[in-house]
Amino acid sequence: MHPKDLSILDFTYDLPASKIASYPLEERDASKLLVVGSAETAGADRASGVGMAQASQMSESTYANLDSVLPANTLLIHNNTKVVAARLFFAKDNGTIIEIFCLEPAPIYKDITTAMLAKKEVLWGCLIGGAKKWKEGSLQIKYGNNYTLTATKQEQLTDSYIVKFEWDNESQSFAEVLEMAGNIPLPPYFNRDAEDNDKERYQTVYAVAEGSVAAPTAGLHFTPRLFEKLAAKNIEKEFVTLHVGAGTFKPVKAARMEDHEMHAEYIDVRTSLIEKLRDCFVARATNKNTDQNIIAVGTTSLRTLESLYWMGAKIIAANSGVNSGANIANNTPLTLDNLAVVQWDPYTFTEQGNLPKTVAALDALASWLNQNKLERLLTKTQIIIAPGYRFKIIDGLITNFHQPQSTLLLLVAAITNGNWKPIYQYALENDFRFLSYGDGCLIWLDPFAR
Repeated sequence: MHPKDLSILDFTYDLPASKIASYPLEERDASKLLVVGSAETAGADRASGVGMAQASQMSESTYANLDSVLPANTLLIHNNTKVVAARLFFAKDNGTIIEIFCLEPAPIYKDITTAMLAKKEVLWGCLIGGAKKWKEGSLQIKYGNNYTLTATKQEQLTDSYIVKFEWDNESQSFAEVLEMAGNIPLPPYFNRDAEDNDKERYQTVYAVAEGSVAAPTAGLHFTPRLFEKLAAKNIEKEFVTLHVGAGTFKPVKAARMEDHEMHAEYIDVRTSLIEKLRDCFVARATNKNTDQNIIAVGTTSLRTLESLYWMGAKIIAANSGVNSGANIANNTPLTLDNLAVVQWDPYTFTEQGNLPKTVAALDALASWLNQNKLERLLTKTQIIIAPGYRFKIIDGLITNFHQPQSTLLLLVAAITNGNWKPIYQYALENDFRFLSYGDGCLIWLDPFAR
């Protein structure tokens, strides 16, 4: 079945409210970790007939003991995005509260960082709670040392608004203004307001790139102590950036996945990391003893990594004069914008056949970036990963347990070649905590999903 034809109703389970972790554990790395499969099964050849259904061994551990679970010479890829205090509450003269939820910069900005560093004013795409009660005029709130933040509606979009923000401290960036004036946007399923502790705990310890409205929650369990233990076993860490948008909470309402639109999200990947990933696959092709398992920490890291392959495939197609069937027309110059991965790009390429090897795609992408003297890949991805997807980069995924009928559960179904239900059933029956502040799992890639 083509992923477009999937029904989200087939990806559901009963999640009692008592299983949702509304608060984090006192120690980050004390969270439980369910280990599914193994490095050996992930590296198995499809022809072997060994898949997750046959090798569905599951064992319990904790994040604190991740070093004993992962083999040496593993490469962990984390998302270093930082959650911004994106919820702003303005009071009208009559006392009515208007909530403005900052989603992403207006299209005039080339990336989130540029907009976050803006001084004096900025344009931002926003959701507005109580929009019908804000007919005209500007709203203001006081913050910090008696500074004023002013919001003015500029344009109504399909399901959001462009809002102009202005502030009277010219030395402050918009990121600094949000930090002082805004509130951390906790997921709605917490069913509570943000508390002081959430400012720290709803961030990874390595969060640096401001721009997300939701945390890359698989990374919440990592600590400096854990990183030391991993390093002692020659388990490396690298970082990508994907700024998580509000679309992560967007429910799938369409009867068929073809009619569900994924939000595009900003990614930022160093050219040097793309070269390192390429070298990993070169080593795999030449010397099995130098194999390095690539594990994505979180679905956001996974979507970023897998998107790199399809960008390289676009470059190869464009250079060969072949119409990719995606979003680059013949003879169109390659740019960061048209390298962006559109939702169904992977499946369009796959249908056309003759896909390049992973090493060739990564080499093409790295070469293009170097030719254009770019040290970073700054673009967007809208990729949807669902059963039927064939993974190109990763060997495994560390992730939390996700909501029923969500695109994140589709991704888990894809990496397990459809065998996600036993994993979730085990977690429900063995007191695992679910969703953002909950426990997690290490899922090794089913070879039939490669």
